[in-house]
Amino acid sequence: MINRKWLTLVLCAGLVASAAGCGSSGNTNKGGAAEQTAGAQTESGSKPELKTLNLWSKDDYNTYTLAKVVEEQTGYKVKYEMLPADKAMDKLNLLISSAEPYDVITIAGEKAVYTDYAKMGALVDLTPLIDKYGGNIKASISPESFEAMKVDGKIYAIPNRASEFAGSSLLIRTDWLDKLGLKMPATLDELTAVLKAFKQKDPGGNGDKGAPLSIDGAMATMVNVTGAFGIATGWSEVDGKLVAAPLQPGFKEYLSYMSDLYKQGLLDKEFAVNKDATLKEKFTSGRAGVIPLPWYDIPGIADALTKNFPDAKYAYVPALKGKDGQAGLGMSGGFDRLTFIPKSSKHPEDAIKWINAKLDKDTFKLIAIGEEGKHFTYKDGVYSPILPLFTDERGLASNYLTGIDEKLYPVYWQARVQKDPRLFAGFTFLNREIPAEDRISDPLAMAPSLPEYSKNNASLNQMINDFAVKVIVGEESTGAVAAFIGKYNAAGGEASSKEVNEWYASVKK
Repeated sequence: MINRKWLTLVLCAGLVASAAGCGSSGNTNKGGAAEQTAGAQTESGSKPELKTLNLWSKDDYNTYTLAKVVEEQTGYKVKYEMLPADKAMDKLNLLISSAEPYDVITIAGEKAVYTDYAKMGALVDLTPLIDKYGGNIKASISPESFEAMKVDGKIYAIPNRASEFAGSSLLIRTDWLDKLGLKMPATLDELTAVLKAFKQKDPGGNGDKGAPLSIDGAMATMVNVTGAFGIATGWSEVDGKLVAAPLQPGFKEYLSYMSDLYKQGLLDKEFAVNKDATLKEKFTSGRAGVIPLPWYDIPGIADALTKNFPDAKYAYVPALKGKDGQAGLGMSGGFDRLTFIPKSSKHPEDAIKWINAKLDKDTFKLIAIGEEGKHFTYKDGVYSPILPLFTDERGLASNYLTGIDEKLYPVYWQARVQKDPRLFAGFTFLNREIPAEDRISDPLAMAPSLPEYSKNNASLNQMINDFAVKVIVGEESTGAVAAFIGKYNAAGGEASSKEVNEWYASVKK
């Protein structure tokens, strides 16, 4: 999260050089970017070289195959730089505050970060530029997405809308089920029975070294199981209003259930200190029979599991039904990347022209999935990758997307999921075999940046997780939930709820 007071000061210092004017959200560019654009063209009128800053990638943007493709299709030569893998936002804050002359910057879908930059006068107002040069941009990106990007009525970023899908569930060792003659659990009670059988009959042969179920200590509100208590997403609609998870009755019931699993030895005693890598290692080494896992992590898990146990089998647990028939897997949504033009840009108009050129329908398809017959095949409405060339030359295509065709990209995108049949099987189960009514959309996915919510969300989520861990391990009782809610509200929960519901009421009219 940005330290707003510090960043305001350094932005004032850094942006004075480009005459941006601290606190101004308009695209004045007096003596700065607009004038520099006019003088940046060569005498022959050729296009200037653009300088971009992108998310970290394992490969060099400048030498990857797509860099040349983008240059040939748009006519712009681009020098790509990337943020570091660690502490990326700290680095970005420094670059923004020192007015480094990047023409285009792409970050993860951090609406709060983007909004802060916009309000502090660090970004170019794209509204007039899109109107003048952005025909493809307006044809590709929905009004709903642009509405979520608005800050004080102006658009400062081009969004990459995320495909909405269920991303995770509980992965279970089905060879253990078969060994014990058990069926796949479909309800919470059946899951409990399976975990008891795993502990008592020890199909993995671990003795006291293993546990039927393990989770990541940083994610104590476990996917799928929370859905059985009616809290599949962080906020849910209750009687026409959005209510945060800890304020719902199902939160206390969930903690009671997980605490009971822990007391019975059905939940890993070490879960509180588990990291993601630890959790996966416990599953692949046979020390855990059930873990929560995103579908995109399946290939790595499958390889490690097969190496250790060649006959091992696994599958996703379906959406478990609770006592009242409730079930749900939360779905992703919102935006996975945001692209903006800093006030320090030397070529803001060319930056928009470049982004717009990439959103020409044929050019976008070429960048996203390549050439038919070379990178993909198309049959019966389905795009399938031709391997290994698709992976080699389009595996990092998302790094080059500054805005997407929102109607076509979700269809193109599924070719990426078919790079590995195990990956595709997991994705397909969660998003085609799980009933649609059990895949729960995030009601805040398309919300604009909400200042109170954005300011408080990370710390409140940490509060929820810390409290959940304490209750599960027995340091706190479920009777402490009421007192926790009071602390939660005082720490920003009440202010966030007020703001969230004011927005929600406005869009429901």
